[in-house]
Amino acid sequence: MSERVVLAFSGGLDTSYCVLALKEQGFEVHTAFVDTGGIGPDQKAWIAERARALGAAEHHELDAGQPLWDQFVVPLLWSGARMLEQYPMLCSDRYVIVQECLNLADELGTAHFAHGCTGMGNDQLRFDQSVRSLGDYTIHAPIRELQRETRNVRAHELKLMADAGVEVPESSSRYSINENLLGVTLSGQEIDEFGVPGEDTHVWCRPRTEWPDGPMELTLGFEKGRAVSLDDQKMEGPQLLAALNEKLGAYGVGRHIYTGDVSIGLKGRIVFECPGIDGLMVAQRALREAVNTKLQNQFHQAIAQRWAELVYTGFFFEPHKADLEAYLASANEYVTGVVRLATDGGNVQAVAVGSRYVLKDPDAVYAQSAGWTPEEAEGFVKLLGQSSTLAARVRGN
Repeated sequence: MSERVVLAFSGGLDTSYCVLALKEQGFEVHTAFVDTGGIGPDQKAWIAERARALGAAEHHELDAGQPLWDQFVVPLLWSGARMLEQYPMLCSDRYVIVQECLNLADELGTAHFAHGCTGMGNDQLRFDQSVRSLGDYTIHAPIRELQRETRNVRAHELKLMADAGVEVPESSSRYSINENLLGVTLSGQEIDEFGVPGEDTHVWCRPRTEWPDGPMELTLGFEKGRAVSLDDQKMEGPQLLAALNEKLGAYGVGRHIYTGDVSIGLKGRIVFECPGIDGLMVAQRALREAVNTKLQNQFHQAIAQRWAELVYTGFFFEPHKADLEAYLASANEYVTGVVRLATDGGNVQAVAVGSRYVLKDPDAVYAQSAGWTPEEAEGFVKLLGQSSTLAARVRGN
């Protein structure tokens, strides 16, 4: 009886090649599509059919929308973290994909797990390190192994698909596309070459010529830093994010180009679209900074940067990350209220914030009225700058 292997399967070119390669190695291949959102029933049906056409012994569809929200989106919003202050780690569905696939492997009684990562990018770190953190499994990476044989991996894969009579969608031959509840990322072709991304790289975020007429406003409700409602309607996290992706994407909100330093020393460039995440992060930050103290807001940046580095580079299950999230949970204890967002296309702003916890002095309004005397203000300014004043005098400036 052939040894079973669970393959994290998306139906794309790389994981399609993996099915054929693992079968050739003698494995009974169980493809696992972990649904982290972003695609509809028709596309999921196509993925299942693709797995069967490639010869998978069995195809498994696993729902991970809620785990992705709970384990990643919530602390992402708590932190407001973006890698290099730009990229909100849309790749983080990889971590729940690994979890779900390993659970399936346990059910099937196998310790073999496979993925379609190359030996050039960060995803191999995210997959491999997560597997090693979660248990004792054997990792198979057919694409990484293929790089021992050829420098032009994509051309080799396309030829193998053609020889096997497997059709490859035109978009897959041009770009590597990853789509989930968090957003869409695209690489390949002119994107990799630092050229102008083609018009067909617009997926969720519509180009300016397609934006609706007139502006749009919506409200988001938060409880302890967690988004819980959209336009006064209570929603579970995944449904709320999906609705925001549709509403804000229609206005072109959330489209970016990002160049990052891959952990092994290369420059990686992607187009990414995350309309819902952009809206949530803008709203959550506006509320958080209104209710937290000056020192909390200052320290927040250091925590956010560290959390982003851990998540981006593969240390999702590192104990230090759990330590940071314990602080973030505490720092979001009073982030409860409602934020109004507005857009007329291209970007989104938090135009109003309401919360019983806003740190507002009833006797003072910035630039209008103060609850202290001019003499007290003058003394405060003098003492606050005392060290700088003395330095100027002593040094003869």
